[in-house]
Amino acid sequence: MEAYLDNSATTQCSKRACDKMVELLRVDYGNPSSLHRKGMEAEQYIIEAKKKIAKTLKVNEKELIFTSGGTESNNLAIIGTAMANKRAGMHIITTSIEHASVLNPMQYLEEQGFQVTYLPVDADGIISLSALEEAMDEETILVSIMQVNNEIGAIEPIEEAVRIIKEKNPNTLIHVDAIQSYGKLRIYPKKTGIDLLSVSGHKIHGPKGSGFLYVKEKTKIRPILFGGGQQKGMRSGTENVPAIAGLGEAAAEIYENFEANVNHLYELKEALVAGLLKLEGVTVNGKTGRDSAPHVVSASFAGIRSEVLLHSLEDKEIYVSAGSACSSNKPSISRTLKSIGVKQELLDSTVRFSFSIHTTMEEITYTLEVLRELLPVLRRYTRH
Repeated sequence: MEAYLDNSATTQCSKRACDKMVELLRVDYGNPSSLHRKGMEAEQYIIEAKKKIAKTLKVNEKELIFTSGGTESNNLAIIGTAMANKRAGMHIITTSIEHASVLNPMQYLEEQGFQVTYLPVDADGIISLSALEEAMDEETILVSIMQVNNEIGAIEPIEEAVRIIKEKNPNTLIHVDAIQSYGKLRIYPKKTGIDLLSVSGHKIHGPKGSGFLYVKEKTKIRPILFGGGQQKGMRSGTENVPAIAGLGEAAAEIYENFEANVNHLYELKEALVAGLLKLEGVTVNGKTGRDSAPHVVSASFAGIRSEVLLHSLEDKEIYVSAGSACSSNKPSISRTLKSIGVKQELLDSTVRFSFSIHTTMEEITYTLEVLRELLPVLRRYTRH
């Protein structure tokens, strides 16, 4: 039996998205910038994808910019708004548990003379709202907060944070990394007061290399890619029409049967957490109830290195992650786990399980059975 439990790293592309992409790769393959019929047909697919995505967020189609994925969306949101608004101030706020595609642009901006405040989090990975309020001032031009943490599934109090930010400085822009929350939570940027929102296609059964950035109308932002002026000059380069069309299908599909799908994910999570807590030397990190993300479980296994456990599970065709997939090729210890106060000896003994709507209860049961047999063996081996 195979159990793919690494859906926060990537998901299987849906048949609906794949079929649409093949159609565009083989039949309607025109360049949307071309003035002939073939080009206009390709452009129509972009318009349709925008309609589908805008409907899920209740935003205007013209407020969407297609990108190559979450990393580009985050970079454009952060660097683009910082550079466009630096005359108003040079202060930015983010959190200590952001993804590398947020933290690294922040470090780049610090090199350019910006001041960045990193908000602390509690043991569940939830930001300190009082620290946010204290950090805000008239120089604060941008606050960037992820909605769902990719490693432990913490859901940040975005609505409360927006209220504090706008009360302290109505001109401050708010960026939300929704890469792990889109498709799992209902998100309405206009209602919430979010100015910029990043999404990645391959986290929602769309193709890799696809994503979008919602930019509220009249938001001051500069492009970070320059060229032929596509997408009103905000993201030059020939649009990846097959990927955009596939992303549109995936976005529409992920919000169909939404309540039932999310309920299914929570049932899987509850079963896995209950089973893990019955195993000796296993700690589950962060919140695990319905006030946490439905698809992510982080667990630490005392006395077993995460890499050893990962490959031992792989031998049984169970696929998990040793943290964020984007950082797994680097030997550094997770900043998120450090920030929530995971014990030193468990930092390198933590793995992430993550589900999709296709994950079955049989996969969870199988994983728990394998872990029950495997952990005592690995611990004996480690002692020697």
